[in-house]
Amino acid sequence: DKQLTQEELADRAGLSARYVGAIERASKSASVTVLGRIADALGVEAAVLLKRPKQ
Repeated sequence: DKQLTQEELADRAGLSARYVGAIERASKSASVTVLGRIADALGVEAAVLLKRPKQ
């Protein structure tokens, strides 16, 4: 857990906070390029973002 706000993540990834929020709510889809930027901003591999959470 990186504990970033949407604004902090957006800033690190070079995206708008509104877009990051829309991706988080699943109202927008992210391209592979955007997923890569978010992964880089979080310091994780992009594949980590595609895994389903454990239940």
